[in-house]
Amino acid sequence: MKCALMLFAGCAIASAQEPSYEEREALYERYLTAHNLVRGGKVRPRWLADGSCFRYRVGARVMFVDPQEGEPRRATREDRDREAAPDERRVAGVFSAPLGDRRVTHADGALVASGEGIEAPLHLTADEGEDVYWLAGPEGWSPDGSAYCAQRLDARDVHRLPVVEYREAVETYELAPYQKAGTAFPEQELVVFHLPGGERTVVDLGSEEDLYVFLLGWREGGEELLFLRLSRPADRLDLMAADPATGASRIVLTDRQETFVGGLDFVTGGWREYFRPLEGGEGFLWLSERDGWRHVYHHDYDGDLIARVTEGAFPVQRIVGVDAERGRVYVMANAEERLYDTHLYRAPLAGGELVRLTEAVGEHEVDLSPSMRYFVDVHSSLDRPPSSELRDVEGKRICTLAEADVSRLEELGWTPPEPFTVSAADGKTELHGVLFKPRFFDPDRRYPIIDYVYSGPFITAVPTDFEQRTSHLARNARAMAQMGFVTVIVDPRGTTERGKAFQDASYGRIGQIEIPDHAATLRQLGARHPWIDLERVGVCGGSWGGYFALRAMLTAPEVFHVGVSIAPGELTEAAPINEPYMGLPEENPEGYAAGLNAPLAANLEGKLLIIHGTADVNAPFSVTMRMVEALIEADRPFDLLVIPGATHYFAGAHQRYTARRVRAYFAEHLRGESTPF
Repeated sequence: MKCALMLFAGCAIASAQEPSYEEREALYERYLTAHNLVRGGKVRPRWLADGSCFRYRVGARVMFVDPQEGEPRRATREDRDREAAPDERRVAGVFSAPLGDRRVTHADGALVASGEGIEAPLHLTADEGEDVYWLAGPEGWSPDGSAYCAQRLDARDVHRLPVVEYREAVETYELAPYQKAGTAFPEQELVVFHLPGGERTVVDLGSEEDLYVFLLGWREGGEELLFLRLSRPADRLDLMAADPATGASRIVLTDRQETFVGGLDFVTGGWREYFRPLEGGEGFLWLSERDGWRHVYHHDYDGDLIARVTEGAFPVQRIVGVDAERGRVYVMANAEERLYDTHLYRAPLAGGELVRLTEAVGEHEVDLSPSMRYFVDVHSSLDRPPSSELRDVEGKRICTLAEADVSRLEELGWTPPEPFTVSAADGKTELHGVLFKPRFFDPDRRYPIIDYVYSGPFITAVPTDFEQRTSHLARNARAMAQMGFVTVIVDPRGTTERGKAFQDASYGRIGQIEIPDHAATLRQLGARHPWIDLERVGVCGGSWGGYFALRAMLTAPEVFHVGVSIAPGELTEAAPINEPYMGLPEENPEGYAAGLNAPLAANLEGKLLIIHGTADVNAPFSVTMRMVEALIEADRPFDLLVIPGATHYFAGAHQRYTARRVRAYFAEHLRGESTPF
């Protein structure tokens, strides 16, 4: 191996050998949090009330920017005293807000209204006991404050998941409502409370029993309440309007798909992106994949199409803002040759040419001014640190606001991950991924490779920004590389941001195409790079990734030799996770059966470690117990690490211990090392 001078933990280490295990563990820890070594570069503006200027912080300094002046300067006392716009990140779809000090809070299991016009705190509901929940938010207030809408969930008939506390001599347990695939849903109601007395009107949700219901808010004049109604298999989405006085409802607009309209991303908050009201009663904007790509449509409240706002073979991610005065809509979209780059665009409200307003390749986060004249653009790419610019909505760059200091990252010896493209298992679909190398990489050596897998059908896992701050998978992959591995992440067919057809490739057959795509990726990378050793291949993942790590070991044992599966899920589990992508179990029994892992236990040939917490209510501990039983019945050796009392997300000592165990497991079984752990 070539002699290298390595700067490590603040000390220069001259070595003709690869670092020791302990030194690599220290590097692992440094790289796991390497994003914290990036200082600055990201600006969060605090716009003034008139939307003309803004303040922002750089460390302890407060800077002030007047776009007419063109450059930031230190804020004066007068600048600091100027009134700022409300510091809110408006949620699309929520367009009515509390009046004055009106509020609704939870107290003793009940909803309590208080504030202007209410003489004493008013109990809108009573405590209905365990497994009955009330959801309340600012969108529930009518524009004039005379009514409030809340959502009631009755989960008493929902399956109960036992969560046992094993860490005490006298065991205790809780029963958590858990909607398993094919089992009962909670009963739902939307209830309008008329103030100040609190009289109730129950909204008609229709005759269908199993639904997802999402409260949007009220129309501008308060004459109707708006909500979304998603069918249980998620193949039909209705925009609904209800009369708050009588509860009578009507369908404004319906989106249908042969597969699904919205999946887990929709249920966990993405529904807020689908609907955007326009001021002055001029209808609303609607996101739909009705033509195979997610685009913006302008409708009136009769459901009639006024205009198609965006069009093309690319997906719109979200609506950023609407300038009704100039008839413009601002969106974030992936409309460039680099498929996963997200840019800001503007389009005429009446439809027409899409104009890109951001320049640099990579990921962009924007903050539009209240005046809709300027925006702050924070951007970076895999190999370019974060930078913030001020631009106008014609796309002109006004000034640079901040650039990241990465000197401490450079001292660490950081190199960015390397992007790559390969062909999927079908031999024709292009897949994108990234590859991480150890800091002490030597092209004359051969390295074991670990595939960090997620592959859930509602998200992309491959990072596109410099820090990978929010990507748990990327942070772990770049850290594990420092233990002496090459690590990779790839998004197989069935993932997001590439249109409906790409995502629908796995519909109804989760578990059948993803691992073949991962295996094809590894074979192609091994053929390109002589320093990748395909005789020593690992796979690691948690949650969806835990399911697919098991899947890799059981369906492609000739490719994957060592696997770590953390908190694995299964197709039998949570309905909101599985049903949108698989259909209902009774309608697709063959697909569900084909995607189960436990029946494949006899296929295990390599080394397998399963890690699971006993208090997991996302991917229940019972999934692992069934897998363990199947492996025992098949007489296959495996390793199991049970974390008492841990939820789906490990923390503290649990997190530290499992991380050490994982890296030691791969070091022992892929590198043949004797580890101190």
